[in-house]
Amino acid sequence: MQFVSVIWGLLALLGTFVAFFPCLGWMNWLIIPFALIGLIMSLVARDQEARTGVRPSNTAVIINAAAVVLSMARLALGGGIF
Repeated sequence: MQFVSVIWGLLALLGTFVAFFPCLGWMNWLIIPFALIGLIMSLVARDQEARTGVRPSNTAVIINAAAVVLSMARLALGGGIF
């Protein structure tokens, strides 16, 4: 599950960078829920790995959280949130 959440986060981060282009800012409204689902999946996977004794990887959590923060910042700068 951790691998899936890393791929999910990379796709969200890629979409975030594409949404920085002019006229594509609307994509952030799709990316934020996508990245939040990936963040939830990565937190669940990290919790499951911690219970089994395997050291959890925080890469997926960081990637998905970065996608959410960057998308929200782009929306805030463009006037889409506030």
